[in-house]
Amino acid sequence: MDADAPEPPDPPDPSDPATAADAGVGARLRRMRQIFGLTQRELARRAGVTNGAISLIEQGRVSPSISSLKKILDGIPMSLAEFFTLDLTAPEDVFFTAADLTEIAFDERISFRMVGRRLKDRALQMLHETYSPGADTGEAMLRHEGEEAGVIIRGRIVVTVGDQERTLGAGEAYYFRSRIPHRFRNPFDEVCEVISANTPPSF
Repeated sequence: MDADAPEPPDPPDPSDPATAADAGVGARLRRMRQIFGLTQRELARRAGVTNGAISLIEQGRVSPSISSLKKILDGIPMSLAEFFTLDLTAPEDVFFTAADLTEIAFDERISFRMVGRRLKDRALQMLHETYSPGADTGEAMLRHEGEEAGVIIRGRIVVTVGDQERTLGAGEAYYFRSRIPHRFRNPFDEVCEVISANTPPSF
């Protein structure tokens, strides 16, 4: 080794608060870049900086100035306020297996399997409904605030909405304001399946 060659810099000390802050900015920048689908090279090109500069910041080895960080964020684009305040906690689930759907019906002839029951502050409720032969939501018709819609994907079902009634088959659909009294029943010999949605959630 050349005795005159400069020694490489010491690696960052994880216990140093300044190092931890730099690492936090770097990790956040990397996450933002990935969320927006940008490579380091593409972000560097947009921001007019070197690819190496982006890499060093993301590794927590360089602490960017406010002006430098703003220049990089302009390449996303994103403001400094958005960069530091956007919630980057673990995202909620967006995909669900059949086993993830939650049964919320208590009638042996009716199954309401709900998508994403554990999601917070849901504005929409989506159900995979199954009506066995003889299933009926009851003579005391349902009524609640909101709107609902559904598509029949198998079998037939009789839908009553106010003073209107119709038998719907596979491929047919309904949409109505939920405050109108409504009822679903399957007087047929085959199972009926419906994919439905209502807002706001009523179950």
